[in-house]
Amino acid sequence: MGVTNDLARRVYEHRQGAVPGQSKRFNIKRLVHFEVFDSPELAIQREKNIKHWPRAWKANLIARTNPSWRDLYDDISAP
Repeated sequence: MGVTNDLARRVYEHRQGAVPGQSKRFNIKRLVHFEVFDSPELAIQREKNIKHWPRAWKANLIARTNPSWRDLYDDISAP
């Protein structure tokens, strides 16, 4: 989870292990869900809300929009 103004760059950095934190610690490489917001404030509030959800709720959120948990990185990094 996180807020960024350049999702492709952010995912690339995580894949390279350049960003310390949970994704590096647990070797998380796939982008399976993202949301777009008009303002950083709204994005930050959404992130804070989701962080308090139980794991099952988060899994259901992903399953609704990406049932196969397909890696979405190619979709966002294509020219």
